[in-house]
Amino acid sequence: MKDKRVLFVSSEVVPYLPETELSSTAFLAAKNAHSKGVQTRIFMPRYGVINERRHQLHEVIRLSGMNLVVNDIDMPLIIKVASIPKERMQVYFIDNEEYFKRKAVYTDEDDKLFSDNDERAIFFAKGVVETVKKLNWAPDIIHVHGWMASLLPLYLREFYKEEPLFTESKIVTSLYNNGFEGDLNADMSSKITFDLNESDKISTIQTPNHTNILKSAIENSDAIIHGSEDIPEELTNFIEEKEKPVLGYQVENLKEAYLNFYADLLSDKQ
Repeated sequence: MKDKRVLFVSSEVVPYLPETELSSTAFLAAKNAHSKGVQTRIFMPRYGVINERRHQLHEVIRLSGMNLVVNDIDMPLIIKVASIPKERMQVYFIDNEEYFKRKAVYTDEDDKLFSDNDERAIFFAKGVVETVKKLNWAPDIIHVHGWMASLLPLYLREFYKEEPLFTESKIVTSLYNNGFEGDLNADMSSKITFDLNESDKISTIQTPNHTNILKSAIENSDAIIHGSEDIPEELTNFIEEKEKPVLGYQVENLKEAYLNFYADLLSDKQ
């Protein structure tokens, strides 16, 4: 895998958000790949709870400035970047004042999901792709972590399917047992249909709950990794139905297991 390119796209990454199984695993996966000579890029949303001064985030003017259309509305894309201390790894932050300035991640002070989490996820997926296009950086592997990032496989396979930068990319999605209760905005599927124009491609997320969003990621990915030890049976059954290559939950051997899984996927051994 030396000199291969792996794009890590995660809902959460330490040290920018508190340590959780998701934020820690996304960081370790990138760190371990980077330590083995893999070219890495990490993308995450720039939530308002992230302290820009402490983490030395700064806007990248040459990458910012475009508008992304979400539900027929132009939303400005701001790109910020920081380096993880001691690791020499760059992290790119997808930002927009309307979606990410608030001082919370997914829920309000009453612990209720934000009503625009669906649009935030759409904006994040499109923002990642458009930024990578500007970087002109063709990834060999795209590794997705967390539900806020889980629309990316669908958008890559459908909205950006003619984009040459990603034609050879393999998509890997890690599944975590960190779901949310209830559904996202009921109009989520119609907002995605605005982009895709093919409603059959989003039938899985007509009911936009956590399980169905992950199912969409699964069916549009090339392979799956169990990021948590316990994954809902409904999802494991769905993976079997779709006959996707799977890497089981890793504790001690994460570094070698992930890199070997990437390499096998690129060599079509799966």
